[in-house]
Amino acid sequence: MAKTSQVPLFVRIGNILTTTLLRAGIKLVGPGNYPMYLLTVRGRKSGLPRTVPIVIMQRNGKRYLASPYGVVDWIRNLRAAGEAILTRGRRSETVNARELPTGEAALVLQENIKGGNPFARFYQVTAESSLEDFERAALHHPVFVLQPPLVQKQQEAPAASQEEPQAEREELRSFRAQVQQEKGGRS
Repeated sequence: MAKTSQVPLFVRIGNILTTTLLRAGIKLVGPGNYPMYLLTVRGRKSGLPRTVPIVIMQRNGKRYLASPYGVVDWIRNLRAAGEAILTRGRRSETVNARELPTGEAALVLQENIKGGNPFARFYQVTAESSLEDFERAALHHPVFVLQPPLVQKQQEAPAASQEEPQAEREELRSFRAQVQQEKGGRS
């Protein structure tokens, strides 16, 4: 059977504790002084909200999300959904996630690892690695740029009809209600 997760056991156990603290509204900072968030994304098969703790990289006024453990379930879900809910403390926001092409992802990873990313060993590159090494790493470790929903929508389709945004808003309200139900059921 194929290996579905490349996440070490200690990380999975730590994620349980981290998720509990973040759901309680405690703002945490991850290794390397990165702010920690809860990422809630719709499951690609079940359609149910799936929540994992993540760290956000902030560079050049943009927010990035990368997977040090490769293509894991939350990456597959985020690729399928294209949007997620980020929660930090008591504040939640909906974001669109756009996966960066390999070249751009390599530059983001390179800048981030040269800045002292403590997860560099999982990418199997160092600050002195060549751009080609970072491109190879980006093939196995997807990088997403996170944007407010309106920014990405305006870039993709400036002349969209008025009915489409209304349907999307209704779907988003439904998804948020599911997330709130999940939070309420676990508290």
